Amino acid sequence: MPKDMRLTDGLAVAAGRFTGPGRKPANQDALGAAIPEGRALALKGAAFAIADGISTSPVGREAAEIAVSAFLADYFCTSDAWSVPTSAARVISATNAWLYGQGRRIGAADRERGYVCTFAALIAKGRTAHVFHVGDSRVWRLSGDTLEPLTEDHRIHAPEGRSYLSRALGIAGEVEIDYRGVALRAGDIFVMTTDGVHDVLEPRAAGALIAAAADLDAAARALADAAFARGSDDNLTVQILRIEAVPATDGEALVPEAAALPVPPLPAPGATLDGMRVLRPVHATARSHVYLAVAPDGTRAALKIPSTEVAADPAGRRRLLMEDWIARRIDSPHVLKAVDATVPRSALYVLTEWVEGRSLRQWMHDTPAPDLETVRDILEQIVRGLRAFHRREMLHQDMRPENVMIDAEGTVRIIDFGSTWVAGVAEAAPAAGIGTELGTYQYTAPEYLAGSAAGWQSDLFSLGTIAYEMLTGRLPYGAEAAKVRSRHDAARLIYRPARSGERSAVPDWMDAALRRAVHPDPLRRHESLSAFLAEMRAPTARTRPRGHRPLIERHPVRFWQGVSALLALLLIGALAWPRA
Repeated sequence: MPKDMRLTDGLAVAAGRFTGPGRKPANQDALGAAIPEGRALALKGAAFAIADGISTSPVGREAAEIAVSAFLADYFCTSDAWSVPTSAARVISATNAWLYGQGRRIGAADRERGYVCTFAALIAKGRTAHVFHVGDSRVWRLSGDTLEPLTEDHRIHAPEGRSYLSRALGIAGEVEIDYRGVALRAGDIFVMTTDGVHDVLEPRAAGALIAAAADLDAAARALADAAFARGSDDNLTVQILRIEAVPATDGEALVPEAAALPVPPLPAPGATLDGMRVLRPVHATARSHVYLAVAPDGTRAALKIPSTEVAADPAGRRRLLMEDWIARRIDSPHVLKAVDATVPRSALYVLTEWVEGRSLRQWMHDTPAPDLETVRDILEQIVRGLRAFHRREMLHQDMRPENVMIDAEGTVRIIDFGSTWVAGVAEAAPAAGIGTELGTYQYTAPEYLAGSAAGWQSDLFSLGTIAYEMLTGRLPYGAEAAKVRSRHDAARLIYRPARSGERSAVPDWMDAALRRAVHPDPLRRHESLSAFLAEMRAPTARTRPRGHRPLIERHPVRFWQGVSALLALLLIGALAWPRA
């Protein structure tokens, strides 16, 4: 097996490297790689980094080493629910702030004496190479017999012939990071170099040297030697990686060992499963059966067993286990938590905390005319739960009254993560079907049904629909929202004002907030969940009534009935008009 290669059912990467001082007395370059194994490789990928400390700084080498080591360590500490761009950008930004602070601490009068370095990183995850770049270190891809640049130098060329870095780590408190995503194929070769190599070595010559080398370490050394021979007076650093295999798109590399466990028979009350005694069945759908169970210590839990159809479908098994995976990565009092089994599991199921209470649907039946403050309190708790999803780059995608529980103390929890989309998982297995199964269409944002891009605003649409229903007892677009199949269909949706029904306790300014939250165009919705809550609490310049509202807004049904009657009269008159 080539050096630094790790294999899973999916991604396989080999790497080689060389770094040396060249003609300089000291080497201020740094490089490194981190290639984990198993599910860590599938969920986070393999990371490679290279940095070049500026020659005018006495701490340039230290800055480069810190940049590389911090990135390779901290990236793998970020949430595996995050996308690669989010994780990497946060780590690079934090490292930049630390380097800048260190420069100020030592009293560096200008940036050329501080903790400053160029930086480039490549993360191979799933079927994509994610490239990050600040400064003039470069990332290339071998294309045919030459190197194709994937980065653009951040340099300013002065009139006197000198050039200066326009961007680098440690120059300022904030840093702008270039990002590029490149599709991966087996056999792809990527090359990372510092300026001591690429400033003097032609891309085609580099390609020929790589092709002729016995292995990747030899290829990296050959590029550095060739740059030295051509007169390079700088440090020489090269890192080369080759994609040996890319993962399949079905997500098998993400599946934990529990997916291979047998599905247990549906238990009868009093039966025991892995130490958990089943008390009674609670709920059943086409996807799963839920039971109330109790552990030996008396702790109650919800036991979810997949249905026969789901158990027979590998994608269904993955979705079930993802519910447990998601629950373990969100820590919020308003999101259902996972529960550990008391003994090693012998079967396929999911355990979550038991919520003693009622669903929001039941609460709505029990409270047909709620006061506004109670509605706002429930909405605020749901928003706190949704924020916990969104901070981890997750979309719930199935927000509806049945998936909100209210316990005896009034605490609200979001449940059921079977439709949840996770950015980091979607990168690793885009075609695995995880997060692609939507919830009930009446609460689903039109962009999903129209095949358009979705985002956190899509959860806002569902939340706005829930809020509207709590206050009116009906849906803002009736049954029409579930029939959307295109952007044109979405644009034709007609909002039914909240005051037009039997319940008239909704003020006009609150109706305006609801209308905005459920707008068919996600760009016309609120700019944040907090903005929606604020507009549900008090009028704003946007929601304050602006005088007389036309009949079509106040009573659209009456308006169109009137139009139809008028057209009928005109038609009757035209037919009765004497002909010459």
